[in-house]
Parts: sequence; structure tokens; C-alpha cells
Amino acid sequence: MRHNKKFNHLGRTYTHRKAMLSNMAISLIRHKRIATTLAKAKALRVYVEPLLTKSKEDTTNSRRVVFSYLQNKDAVTELFRDISVKIADRPGGYTRILRTGFRLGDNAEMCIIELVDYNENMLKEKTTKKSTRTRRSAKKATDEVKVEAPKTAKAPKTEAPKVEAPKAETETEDKAE
Repeated sequence: MRHNKKFNHLGRTYTHRKAMLSNMAISLIRHKRIATTLAKAKALRVYVEPLLTKSKEDTTNSRRVVFSYLQNKDAVTELFRDISVKIADRPGGYTRILRTGFRLGDNAEMCIIELVDYNENMLKEKTTKKSTRTRRSAKKATDEVKVEAPKTAKAPKTEAPKVEAPKAETETEDKAE
């Protein structure tokens, strides 16, 4: 029985799985986004997020621990130099999995796994969403129509005397006082 055994072996031996996850983690660190199957992406998330957390503290020991998992000096250097700076204030959840559909050959569910702080498109959408708030009230809709009506009404010459008329009334009131 396999009670409480939640680890996905991905149909591979221990050494093959370890090498595959290490290579996928290196690719994710280098390219910031990779396309893979959903099962591999979920396994990679469990593998790489503790390494990203470890990279926040730039000590010799943490570099050695991360190197023991990745076995690639360039990836470790990039992780500690560039990525750790961007994720310094994030408390967790460094990766995002976006499902892309099913593979044509074997119908495996495909996805893209990416580092959250490196997707400029999603970061731009967040800022624009915050700045453009709209409400669906009838008052505001009628106010907008009222505001727009005088702007278009200023263009014809027939409306111009109406704007000047109130100014003339104020001048006559001043003279009377």
C-alpha cells in the first residue's frame, strides 16, 4: 500500500529523476521560463522553490547547498546575483504554472513554468488594472454625458454667445454695486 506517499516518481529511477530536475532547474534559472508537461512542472516547483529561498541569503554555505543540487556554477552565480535581488521581498511562490493545452502526440497536458518576477506582461497588466477603475453607476454615466455635451457644444458658433452672456451679467452687477 502507498498510504501518504505523494511523491511523483515521473516514471524514472532516482538518479534519472534527480538529473532531470537539476537540468530543468538550470534551464528555468537561465531562461526564466520553460515549456514542459504539467507533472514535470509540479515536480520542478517543489525542487526549485527551496533553492530560490536559499538564494536570498548569500552566504558560502547557501551557495554550496544550492550548488550540490544544480552542479552548475553559471546557474548558481546567476541565481545569487540576479534572481535573488528580484525575489528578496517576496515571501514565497516564486514560480507560476500556466497551462497551455494538450500535446498532440500523446495528449499529455502541457504548461509553461516561469519565474513570477520576470514576466513583464503580467506585471504591466497589474499596474494598469489598478489605475483604471470603473464603476457601473447611472449617476456617473449621466455625469460623463453632461461633461462631454458642453465640449462638443463649444465648437458651433451658436453656443458661443451663451457662454459670454453670463459674463456680461456679472459685469452689469458689478457696475450696479
